[in-house]
Amino acid sequence: METGIIFNIQKFSLHDGPGIRTVVFFKGCPLKCSWCANPESQNSKIQILWDREKCTGCQVCIANCPFGAITGKEKNILINHAMCKQCQSCVSGCPAQALKAEGEIRSISEILKVCLQDEDFYKESGGGVTLSGGEPLMHPDFAISLLKALKEHQIHTAIETTGYAAPEIFDRVTEKADLLLFDMKHWKEEKHLEGTGVSNRPILENMKRAIASGKKVLPRLPVIPEYNNSLEDAKGFSERLKEVDAKEIQLLPFHQFGERKYDMLNREYKYTDFPALHEKDLEAFRQIFLQAGIHAFF
Repeated sequence: METGIIFNIQKFSLHDGPGIRTVVFFKGCPLKCSWCANPESQNSKIQILWDREKCTGCQVCIANCPFGAITGKEKNILINHAMCKQCQSCVSGCPAQALKAEGEIRSISEILKVCLQDEDFYKESGGGVTLSGGEPLMHPDFAISLLKALKEHQIHTAIETTGYAAPEIFDRVTEKADLLLFDMKHWKEEKHLEGTGVSNRPILENMKRAIASGKKVLPRLPVIPEYNNSLEDAKGFSERLKEVDAKEIQLLPFHQFGERKYDMLNREYKYTDFPALHEKDLEAFRQIFLQAGIHAFF
């Protein structure tokens, strides 16, 4: 039985492709964006999250961990994710329910069963199922099997992707999907490397090839303060979009929705003091794309 690690299945989504959709979140991502709204998605393994608001400081978790992966003093618990073996004895033994496992092993049939519960809504709204993450391309065989299973039920499929994968893997997976929601992080290679940990060259090459093949591709740009939100950046993105022959882009204003998760993972969140962006804040930014002949929308 083919299985994969999923950290969420979100029903009735309206922002991850057309119509009403179910979004399946894969765990693991090759990019390490410091603004990521789903930091729990970056590690491909099951992780233990600690909620300091629920924690009573009893330290039962420290005593219960057979691998010494949990340390702490009073109400400050530190989980060493590299040492953790995901046995989850700490989770089951926590009297305050302050610990939870993020990610679970699911089979194709289990995921398909959840997705098919809303089949009528997909048909009425022109919706379907979106594979997201994390990065579905990190799990090519599992993603392909799920896409095939969905297609057997004539369900529209989309992949939300960073596009960072070897060309043969990218092509093999994406050919099974109807739509690619293709993230762009920065137009400059050095800035992309600085912000995500990887080059944007293979990403742009994959996007260009997908568009040239006739695949439906929607580039999407998370607009991040002091990283890619200047008017110069808008011009740079416009140039890159023209190079790959893209005609449109969806702008995704920065938000703080994932901030609390960083604390639960014992990680620093670099954008604590940055206010969220709104559509009105990005109108001049959007105009640069429009002036370049690229349809930019929110």
